[in-house]
Amino acid sequence: MRKIGVIPARYKSSRFPGKPLVNLAGTPMIIRVAKIVERAFGIENTYVATESLEIKEVVVSYGFKVILTSENCLTGTDRVWEVAQKVDADIYVNIQGDEPLLNYRDILRITEMKAMNMSYVVNGMCFIGETEDVHSTNIPKVVVNTENTLTYMSRLAIPGQKEGENKVPKYKKQVCIYAFSYDELKAFGEYPQKGSSENYEDIEILRFFDLGIPIKMVETSGSSLAVDVPEDVEIVEREIEKKEKND
Repeated sequence: MRKIGVIPARYKSSRFPGKPLVNLAGTPMIIRVAKIVERAFGIENTYVATESLEIKEVVVSYGFKVILTSENCLTGTDRVWEVAQKVDADIYVNIQGDEPLLNYRDILRITEMKAMNMSYVVNGMCFIGETEDVHSTNIPKVVVNTENTLTYMSRLAIPGQKEGENKVPKYKKQVCIYAFSYDELKAFGEYPQKGSSENYEDIEILRFFDLGIPIKMVETSGSSLAVDVPEDVEIVEREIEKKEKND
């Protein structure tokens, strides 16, 4: 069974143009992520999917593979679908290109769960940290049933809490590692638009939810710091330097 890791990398980000190439403690962010994926799958099964020739040039200079994708992809998973049409595999794993502190073991954990549940899309989740704001719309919140199948995902704080109740839910959030089969990606990529829930929430995995494809959620080792805006760079760099000092 062939498993590959695909890192979607968009140069023309509205909030942070050129973000994949930002220098983090001496190394471009996209390369830091590619090295994490390499630990999970090997360099021969690690791909970057981008519309940018500039990103391609940098990635190739470090010895990694690149698939050029179109500029009109609606989401990162749409880029993975373009890769799936060019690269044969049994499992395609989408890894966010802006999380340079991911644990490669979480990638393996999600991939192994997918191999045991080929009729499900598989995604990661973890508990929201005490310092995180559950009401932040930047954090997709996750609700699952007793089988850890996704019930819904929202930027609102779900499950809700009745006014006056003292019981506080234990909130979980999405970790952006996803595992798909070719057929699941095909259904996603050939859908002519964003799904209705996906469109409102701006959470791409909800397209599978709207298409009736079940989603299995997997507990990961914890959350990882992402670089969403330029202000995040210094924070992530400090964590990288701290981690590298302790390794």
